[in-house]
Amino acid sequence: MKLASAAVLFVNIAVTAAAAGQGRQPLPEPAPENSGPAEFSPRPHFVYDVGFEFNFDNREYGGGEYSPSMTVLGARLTPSVGIRMDASPASVHSLMLGIDVMKDFGSDARTEDLFRELTFYYKWEKDFGRTGMTLTAGVFPRSEMRGSYSTAFFSDYVRFYDPNLEGLILRFRRPSAGYEIGCDWMGQYGDTRRERFMIFSSGEARLADRILVLGYSGYMYHYAGSREVRGVVDNILLNPYVGADLSARTGLQDLSFRLGWLQSMQNDRRNIGRYVFPAGGEFHFKIRNWNVSVENRLFYGRDLMPYYDSSDAAGHVYADGLYFGDPFYHLRRGGEDTGIYDRLELCYEPQIADFIRLRISAVLHFHGSGFSGWQQMVSLLFDLPDSWKK
Repeated sequence: MKLASAAVLFVNIAVTAAAAGQGRQPLPEPAPENSGPAEFSPRPHFVYDVGFEFNFDNREYGGGEYSPSMTVLGARLTPSVGIRMDASPASVHSLMLGIDVMKDFGSDARTEDLFRELTFYYKWEKDFGRTGMTLTAGVFPRSEMRGSYSTAFFSDYVRFYDPNLEGLILRFRRPSAGYEIGCDWMGQYGDTRRERFMIFSSGEARLADRILVLGYSGYMYHYAGSREVRGVVDNILLNPYVGADLSARTGLQDLSFRLGWLQSMQNDRRNIGRYVFPAGGEFHFKIRNWNVSVENRLFYGRDLMPYYDSSDAAGHVYADGLYFGDPFYHLRRGGEDTGIYDRLELCYEPQIADFIRLRISAVLHFHGSGFSGWQQMVSLLFDLPDSWKK
């Protein structure tokens, strides 16, 4: 046994010497059988996000059948800070706390009134190979919604004055597709405060070398009562669509169009007691190059907001409490139950910096009766996210 051990030792020494003489290091010893991959040790990191938005919207609507003429002018500052935990290279957890500071220019709001809302939310980002998932829960910015929604769903006014959601949103992304579903709780049941919530979803897939576009968007809005006012109104809106994106084939910044169907299902349970089904088709076209774009939405169908001017038992008009889309889809206000609405936008977006977006545009509105008014809009968006968000 001693002789064998000596022979093994001699062979090891010889191999080591030979490797050193040829400029190579000896082979490492094999790892023990029970050893596994190195453990990933998560460490918290400080993160931040600073956002600023300036918005000028001058609305000249003539007789004001659809919406009153006014000037919307204001600014919003939304700083937030938080911590990030990298649980693994493919899993990131974040916890954020921020504040929404907003001022309507010309208003007599006191300083303490400018602090509109706290934002605080948890965010989990996870990669499953070619599929990515993002879960956000709490009070978080509306920008977490990445779906494509017609202005029949959310108007520019809603996007500016209601910039945060209270609930959760779950998003999935694929190389050629993306989907989301979420819930926004808007009102807690109270003496005069109605219980209100919305479940929304959107999805889009690109086929045939990303030219063919198939998608949908929709929401189910529950407009319930309070202790003083009974009654529930259900407002459901769905928008399946098909389109094409020819940007890559033409070399333009954007050249796309899509044809969709807007199907609404609404029921004022207390006052009507049955569903109505207003609907219509919408054609959307956009061309953009040299940072100049022309975008057009043409809708033909029935009045999508039949209960806009209706009232509850206490005399409160439903209006924008029940509908969040552009009021120009309320065709009956213009004297038509079925007709045409066309929205034409001319826009210039100069490239200043990656974190600054300046947008100058003119929006013209038309109905079957003719020109219905226009808007002159200027918006400046400053977004300085931490490197983890890029």
